[in-house]
Amino acid sequence: MRIINAKVFTEKGIFENVEVRTAGELISTESGDDTVWDAQGCYLIPGLTDIHFHGCAGRDFSEGTWEAMEKIACYEASEGITTIVPATMTLPEKTLRKICEAAASYPNEKGAILCGINMEGPFVSIEKKGAQNEDYIVPPSAAFFRRLQKVSGGLVKLLDLAPETEGAWECIRQLKDEVVLSVAHTTANYEIADRAFKEGICHVTHLYNAMTGLSHRDPGVVGAAADNEQVNVELICDGKHVHPVVVRQTFKMFGDDRIIMISDSMEATGMPDGAYALGGQKVIKKGNVAYLEDEKTLAASATNLMDCLRVTVKEMNIPLESAIKCAAVNPAKAVGIYDRYGSITVGKTANMVLLKENLSLDRVILRGKLFDMDPEQEM
Repeated sequence: MRIINAKVFTEKGIFENVEVRTAGELISTESGDDTVWDAQGCYLIPGLTDIHFHGCAGRDFSEGTWEAMEKIACYEASEGITTIVPATMTLPEKTLRKICEAAASYPNEKGAILCGINMEGPFVSIEKKGAQNEDYIVPPSAAFFRRLQKVSGGLVKLLDLAPETEGAWECIRQLKDEVVLSVAHTTANYEIADRAFKEGICHVTHLYNAMTGLSHRDPGVVGAAADNEQVNVELICDGKHVHPVVVRQTFKMFGDDRIIMISDSMEATGMPDGAYALGGQKVIKKGNVAYLEDEKTLAASATNLMDCLRVTVKEMNIPLESAIKCAAVNPAKAVGIYDRYGSITVGKTANMVLLKENLSLDRVILRGKLFDMDPEQEM
């Protein structure tokens, strides 16, 4: 296949008028057939990677079934998110084990490619638990993690923890070279967070949410992350979890090299307003967000990552190039899959998205083939 006349987002981080060719599942120097697509007036970008979301299309990753995973994967692909690292919740070890076993054996035949697991909980702070279930919170434990990592076949790419909790420092020392560690759901002040980053944590889960704020007298986790340039930060850009002004200031503070856009979406994404579940807890979807039953506490987003990208560009005035970098390139790098995904590069899997000039979806190319925009099936 040859794609011509598109504005192609290249590895340089800019749009260039170059021809892109595919052969089989890969981007290639030579076309594998005689198909030519004239993409005049469209942007050609890498398929997005969401490394932190819980579900969509009425299904939750924590169900721990192939059926749920396939439904999620097909919906995500239909929106231009072609590689996924869905997140668990704070759940009993037995339940987490079931999820990890199912993911390890998942055939990955349809929809977005399941590339890993984000283990959000159970090593979190009770005070900042958010929508996490307090009944299942436990102290950080390397042994606990390793049991799950073993049955997942090494799929756990991110492990969240609150560094101020009992056992956290020993856990960080043991696991810093085994998995990407992320500060999450934490009461840590600047000093504790700074120490955590210097001890080996290199990631922050949904910056600003479920953590200490950025204050002129206590800069908290945000200030410590800004000071430690090896640290990447997740940012929910649905327009609800983080104010547009704060998003713009975060881009100025961290730059587009260190920000990873996430959706943090849950099963109500792509569904009508109403009652749904998140980690076994009832949540209420209103518009593009979900709340706990009190209808005040934000539980999760109900916006997919491609819509987050659009909001960032159209409503927050972030350059399109920066938004693509933060939604496609940086997340793939963060979880160690950039050698195969995340850019339009010869030799990588041909996961690409054609966007019209207004950023609406034109078509999705997954593993070198046109993906049916109906999330129920793939061509």
